[in-house]
Amino acid sequence: MTAAATTADRFRAAVHARDLAALDELFTDDIRFFSPVKFSPFEGKPMVLGLFGVLLRTFEDFRYVGEYEGAAQSGADGTEAPSAVLLFRAVAGGRQIHGIDLLHFDEQGRIKEFTVMVRPQSAVQALGAAVFEGLLADGLVPAPPAA
Repeated sequence: MTAAATTADRFRAAVHARDLAALDELFTDDIRFFSPVKFSPFEGKPMVLGLFGVLLRTFEDFRYVGEYEGAAQSGADGTEAPSAVLLFRAVAGGRQIHGIDLLHFDEQGRIKEFTVMVRPQSAVQALGAAVFEGLLADGLVPAPPAA
């Protein structure tokens, strides 16, 4: 079993247990999280852990239903890195979600990039609204200016 596979297994277990401390051990300090509802990534372990706190509260009936392991280009330099794709199903805002988590690993097997893709579009919109409210409530993003 590769370090990436071990990390992916530990990641799945931490998510299912809703264990942020276990996630903290799996992320690099400079992790980048690419969201389906935001163009620029969330960056750095504190922000990504905060985001996971919101996500773990937002998703209902979250479960991983498959996994693929391999390698893919990651980062600005385009180097190939060990990667895993985790398929999931969940409910958010009353909407059924099908999605994937794409994890890119560093040389020590920690997660350095994380990309989420979900469908359908109505679920993306419901998820985006719910996560934004959670980020606001936790003080992780500033409130929008009053109109």
